[in-house]
Amino acid sequence: MANNMNVFKGSDNYVVTDELMNAVNVSIALKKPLLIKGEPGTGKTMLAEAIAESLDMPLIIWSIKSTTKAQDGLYVYDTVQRLYDSQFGEGDVKNIGQYIKLGKLGEAFTSDRQVVLLIDEIDKADLEFPNDLLWELDKMEFYINETKETITAKHRPIVIITSNAEKELPDAFLRRCIFHYIEFPDEEKMEEIIHVHYGDIDKHLVSEALEAFYKIREMKDLQKRPSTSELLDWIQALMISGVSITDLYENMPFLGVLLKKNQDLDTFEEIKTKGYSLRNW
Repeated sequence: MANNMNVFKGSDNYVVTDELMNAVNVSIALKKPLLIKGEPGTGKTMLAEAIAESLDMPLIIWSIKSTTKAQDGLYVYDTVQRLYDSQFGEGDVKNIGQYIKLGKLGEAFTSDRQVVLLIDEIDKADLEFPNDLLWELDKMEFYINETKETITAKHRPIVIITSNAEKELPDAFLRRCIFHYIEFPDEEKMEEIIHVHYGDIDKHLVSEALEAFYKIREMKDLQKRPSTSELLDWIQALMISGVSITDLYENMPFLGVLLKKNQDLDTFEEIKTKGYSLRNW
């Protein structure tokens, strides 16, 4: 297991299961990336923040988009700036190094301190993206062609990779990762999460809000089921507004905080117009 300085024990702001805590510590001990999957809103991104806070390490976030290439995380050679400088006589254009801009992976490798590196939503990129990072994540180094320089990690970062399971990741990539799937919290765990965020909140409000929330999640044909973050926002809206708890089931105030698709809102309203109450679903 990792040494005492690098053992994740959770944080005050993040509710972690024993299984997830063990997965984090195994990935640290084996020096392998931790691949976290789960539906949106289950706290995948916040896990990296909690690890960085718990271990007192800087957090570097590489947010992946559909257009992101692996090279973007290593470095970018700013040819446009160098051309500009050569035309207008500004800067030392012979010093190519000044036109090399490190990406997030490069920043993690060159940091004077060990960092937590979050590669967020890796499944948004194309299928080749994960494979293009295999060497760098294995060997903890990469080569800069323009300067003939090899960048080697000063300290191996703790790498957390998240995926919403929108597409399958390559087997070669999966073999190099520790994997953990974050299950959606049950009511007991969700209540614990609520108290972490809102402290000594009214127990009756929590009970009623949770019952309504999980009933909505069980609705058939939902385009997007509400997540933990949306439940927390909804509860905050209820507290701020001072809405009567007895009105929750009849009126479902601030429903747009929970449901974000027109089809889902229409489905809910259609059920209400038929005279059904959420409490009796």
